[in-house]
Amino acid sequence: MKFYIHTTGCKANQWDSYLIANRLKEKGFTPGPLPRADFIIINACTLTEGAERDLRRFVNSARNVNMNARVIVTGCHAQVYPDKAFGADLVLGQEEKFHVDEYLTQKGSFVKKLLGIAMESSFINGLPTDRTRIFLKIQDGCDRFCSYCIVPFARGKPRSRTSDEIVEVMKTFSERGIKEVVLTGIELSAYKDPLTGTDFKGLLQTLEQEETPPRIRISSIDPIYLDDECIQIVASSKKITRSIHIPLQSGSNAILNKMGRPYTKGFISDLVRKLNNTIQGVGIGMDVMVGFPTEDESHFEETYRFLDDLDIYYLHVFPFSARKGTKAARMGDDVRVSVKKERAGLLRRLDAMKRKGFCERFTGKELCILAEGKIYRNNYMRGYTDNYIPVHIPYEKSLENNLVNVTIGEIRNNLVIGEPVAGQVFSFV
Repeated sequence: MKFYIHTTGCKANQWDSYLIANRLKEKGFTPGPLPRADFIIINACTLTEGAERDLRRFVNSARNVNMNARVIVTGCHAQVYPDKAFGADLVLGQEEKFHVDEYLTQKGSFVKKLLGIAMESSFINGLPTDRTRIFLKIQDGCDRFCSYCIVPFARGKPRSRTSDEIVEVMKTFSERGIKEVVLTGIELSAYKDPLTGTDFKGLLQTLEQEETPPRIRISSIDPIYLDDECIQIVASSKKITRSIHIPLQSGSNAILNKMGRPYTKGFISDLVRKLNNTIQGVGIGMDVMVGFPTEDESHFEETYRFLDDLDIYYLHVFPFSARKGTKAARMGDDVRVSVKKERAGLLRRLDAMKRKGFCERFTGKELCILAEGKIYRNNYMRGYTDNYIPVHIPYEKSLENNLVNVTIGEIRNNLVIGEPVAGQVFSFV
């Protein structure tokens, strides 16, 4: 029998889908295209109303393309809103999804409360070997309960893998030729080895000394955790990439307070200054939400001016959407949809300017990219620098899945164009 998995949302979801697929293959099932799949699994995000709309559309689309397949909804959406399955045959919670094969003949909803569950097995023997970059979920769950966020209800309390298991998985990745691992989790700053108590900083120091792929990227990190010690660990590392993604959410102190975020814009300004001064060429990205309840024009202008002045690389902008069960949902969504769209548009234009300005700093300089196999328009291939600049170079098959030194040339049609440096290819085979 064949299965098809559709994944939405964060990097942790993508890792979870790896494990679901590996479990099914171990049980004798094979992956196949959506039109010929016997069952279709949707590992669905629930962070926003948009994610919920995407889920509904995909369920309907899957039914139209393959009316004979069984449709299974799982993941964060299934955990917190099991009654919104949009006609799926089976609904599985966060714990049940890793044992999907045990439920395939059943119908209905199977969702248990997330109380004290452990990290799932990594199933490293079944992980893909044909990737240049892979996500490794080292932590799950969150207990911050920010006023807008449904994730603690969808993912449960914080829990972490042991550092020994992470080291073992990293060694396996290295042996299989994977060049970059993205450490991901729901709240990486909450990482704590359940056996030794080692925190995330200690884990990074351990990985620096062990056999790992040549690049280790941190997916997203709470700004409070980025103290001087953590910044210095990243700055002095030969493996950790120079890219930091911060879930800021707002540049207004009043809105940050209502969101339940434990910092001020002054703290963020100081942090960005430290990062830029300590990690030369660091690429700093930030999540920003617009239209949070009570966000008036003055709050938004405060946020815009604050972000405009920050020396950062990019913004990830999204509008607030109320999620049932959160504190913010009870505040009343009093910012009109049209206003949210307008504010998001303004910040996305600022994002475009930030990206262009950041990339232009490196014109004429030599950087190292991890070249991917995919061919883009005009016979170019793409690779990311360690500070997360996407660089396009003329396609050459021998460069696939290799670290390649390139000289950054021009920015053409919003693409950063580079040229490989002769003889500077590092295969790490």
